[in-house]
Amino acid sequence: MKKLFTLFLIPVFFLGNCQKEPVNTSPKPINLDQKSLSLLQADNAFGFDVFREISNSEDDSKNIMISPLSISLALAMTYNGADGETKEAMENVLHLHGLSTEDINKSYQSLINALLSVDPKVIMEIANSIWYRDDFSVEEDFLNINKTYYDAEVTGLDFSDPASVDIINQWVSDKTHAKIDKIIDQINPLDVMFLINAIYFKGTWKYEFDKNDTHEAPFYDENGNFLKDVQMMMIEADLNYTSNDLFHAIELPYGQGNYSMIVMLPQSGVSIDSLVNNMNNDTWKTWMEGFYNRLDFDVFLPKFKFEFEKELKEVLSQLGMGIAFDPNGDADFSKINSSIYLYISSVKHKTFIEVNEEGTEAAAVTSVTVGTTTIGPANEFRADHPFVFVIKEKYTDAIMFMGKVAKPETGS
Repeated sequence: MKKLFTLFLIPVFFLGNCQKEPVNTSPKPINLDQKSLSLLQADNAFGFDVFREISNSEDDSKNIMISPLSISLALAMTYNGADGETKEAMENVLHLHGLSTEDINKSYQSLINALLSVDPKVIMEIANSIWYRDDFSVEEDFLNINKTYYDAEVTGLDFSDPASVDIINQWVSDKTHAKIDKIIDQINPLDVMFLINAIYFKGTWKYEFDKNDTHEAPFYDENGNFLKDVQMMMIEADLNYTSNDLFHAIELPYGQGNYSMIVMLPQSGVSIDSLVNNMNNDTWKTWMEGFYNRLDFDVFLPKFKFEFEKELKEVLSQLGMGIAFDPNGDADFSKINSSIYLYISSVKHKTFIEVNEEGTEAAAVTSVTVGTTTIGPANEFRADHPFVFVIKEKYTDAIMFMGKVAKPETGS
């Protein structure tokens, strides 16, 4: 079985004194138009696809985390440069059927603005940038679209100067509050552009865990074998809960309640991979509708902290975007430059997450490189074996992060 921790957003919390009283009790509704809601459905569907592919390909004992929103935004900027069969392939993989390019760009703009401003108790930051070789000609329309709708910072650099790597990585570090310090190791002679998204999330629990209640407790694999002792947090609170044949789950809200973490614990006899493979837009909607409030619920959740890194070229190719990575002439990114053959040479994704008594801090970075060639007890929830978690926004159902914890790590 693949045991992974996958995250779609990456938050870390180190906020003041612990308390169990709610920070705020009133989530703020977000009203989006139908096209923006359709885009959200597409993003979530794409995120589940990528999550499944990675979960099924990684080693059983590895924690995994991705940010579907980060990947989608980096690819959306790139999509504005695609045409022909390449554009069609990207639309299919990203589930963008029925939306025009203008619909997509305007919807992302609306979504980003909504997510950034919905909860003053949560830090949510989204940044985009485009870096191109300074002697490479880029279509003005392509740059202007990404500046306008994605607020992308656009910079020309001398890619032959080793300092360019440091400049790009410093931007990544700044935008993730140093949780991810770099995304590129070197610039190859045929690289002409990097399109980068960075997301940073930091939120305190609405109901904080008391550090005095954290204790050492065993953590088991899904077969019931002892893995290690972990730092187990504990809280008693009124929380949303659901249960079905696959899993039982709780919802842990942040701040005023717009953002929350869903922790999904497989039922006895259900593997973590079986749960992940059942995750899609339809099942997700049904599952979210099943939550109800339970009073005085005892929750046990391990502290954890880890980083994840993945080259997504193979994953995206398996999902149907292979043409975009073709170095032999089939890829079409003529809307970036119409006179030079371009293709995507790499899609690199890095994430970070830390969960502790105060809350969650998470970060994600996605870089697209463009190159050229010429059920536990009735009132107890104890996450003491592999589980899945999702960080989402209440009213839009936008998924920030998605993960699978095989073995909690707390880092150094």
